[in-house]
Amino acid sequence: MRDWKKWAKAAGIRAVKTVAQTAVATIGSAAVLSQVDVKMVVSAAVLAGILSLLTSVAGLPEMEINT
Repeated sequence: MRDWKKWAKAAGIRAVKTVAQTAVATIGSAAVLSQVDVKMVVSAAVLAGILSLLTSVAGLPEMEINT
């Protein structure tokens, strides 16, 4: 049985890191083009966070699987 609290914490940490990395990358790319669109940065970062959570459903290497 999966420990949902532990999974939620690990998935949340991973999603927050993904959101931050995506925001930094998007801002960096937009800065090169001399135009940072906040809506684009936020939407890309939120989408990355959602995708990270969905990917975590398949499993997290941070969690030990007790079989």
